[in-house]
Amino acid sequence: MAEINYEKLKFKSGLEIHQQLDSSKLFCNCPSILRGDEPDFEIKRKLQLVAGEFGEVDIAAKHESGKNKEFIYQSYKNSTCLVELDEEPPHFINQEALKIGIQIAILMNMKIIPITQIMRKTVIDGSNTSGFQRTVMVARDGFIETSFGKVRIDFLYLEEDSARIIKKENNCDIYRLDRLGIPLVEIVTAPDFKTPEHAKETALKIGEILRSCKVRRGIGTIRQDVNISIREENRVEMKGMQDMDIFISAINNEILRQKELSDMKEPTLMEVRNVLDDGNSEFMRPLPGKSRMYPETDLPLLKISREFIDDIKKNLPKLKSENREDLKKHGLNEEMIKLILNEDKIEEFKNLLRILNQPQLVAKSMLIYQNEIAKKFGKTEEDIKRISEIINNSLEYILMAVKQNQISENDIKEVMERIAKGISMTEAIKIEKADLSFMEERVLDLINSKPGLSENAYMGLVMKEFKGKISGNEAMEIIKKVMRK
Repeated sequence: MAEINYEKLKFKSGLEIHQQLDSSKLFCNCPSILRGDEPDFEIKRKLQLVAGEFGEVDIAAKHESGKNKEFIYQSYKNSTCLVELDEEPPHFINQEALKIGIQIAILMNMKIIPITQIMRKTVIDGSNTSGFQRTVMVARDGFIETSFGKVRIDFLYLEEDSARIIKKENNCDIYRLDRLGIPLVEIVTAPDFKTPEHAKETALKIGEILRSCKVRRGIGTIRQDVNISIREENRVEMKGMQDMDIFISAINNEILRQKELSDMKEPTLMEVRNVLDDGNSEFMRPLPGKSRMYPETDLPLLKISREFIDDIKKNLPKLKSENREDLKKHGLNEEMIKLILNEDKIEEFKNLLRILNQPQLVAKSMLIYQNEIAKKFGKTEEDIKRISEIINNSLEYILMAVKQNQISENDIKEVMERIAKGISMTEAIKIEKADLSFMEERVLDLINSKPGLSENAYMGLVMKEFKGKISGNEAMEIIKKVMRK
């Protein structure tokens, strides 16, 4: 790729990032959960082509209409409703999702739009029961700073995620409605990238901003598309750019593909291409245009008040880099800081620290001890997750017991093990303590049996002997007392 001269080729590129938000669905109160059990019922539909608000038919919608497919939608009685089935008008927009979207916009220096129109975007590939996706622009004209310079953020939209594909057949596709309606933010950058490395840095920077807010995590919760053109010719949209290991090579491969066509005087088609595992791509469909948009008639204009925005500004989340500096001030090492940030435990850590102001012990308890014991007693992944949640829900109580001297620091792991075995919290903290006078006699015996060792060496022998019935401080006091005698 060394021969690519991006400036000479007039390389032009921008990002579109779709990120699921962690709230209930955007236009109803159904939970945003993906189901693994069998659905309760199915419905079958065909979707018809419609023109956009300017009376023109979108080329991508026409492409899908030509397939003449039927669609089966799988649904559940207790986690999907008539809104997903397009049998009931949408509810008013989810306020938590709106709040998260505005937080993200503010962190990217964007201007919030006070009065905005919810739109319908024609989608008839079967991924929406209604034949359209609801979307609304809530912010525009922002920017983020990168090492290559400022990157403009043109738009931020709130929109519904699509239904989840289960099976594709020649004449009929099967979708599940559990994902349909989960809130997304769509972030659209300006075509400001100077190189593929610049595009990657920007994607990672936006990713850091997103993860600082209440977004969903895991496979499928974020999707990245990259728009690419050269020599001021047609734009191509690259889908499926989540894998950062092939991010740069995929862009370079597309540049070379477009350059080869351009050199042969063959116009690059305006199309959507799917990125493959090796960094190459394949045709998916024609690139959609503006003809697929028209206003949503079942909802009023969305009005975002100044009070709502000001309240959000007062409680903006911190970025990962800012949280890292805060954690360093607590004296945590880099490994512990990395674990807290990667597992998104920063708020939990702060809350537990209010109970017991011992940063190292709190971090070990919530990350190391909890994980070790869950794996020790869990036979399957599901068991490990269940035990971890049980222990996690007991952490406040355990640390409070340490603070009130009901148990020692050394008792924490034993209490967690008892809880993992199913013992109640009140019983789990009843740790038997050895008689101190008896301990002094036993420590004297240990020292006489192995004379000449250091205090720390005797400490190891004592802790092994009494197995949680004595704290480290108590053990050292006894050792020093006996050695003085």
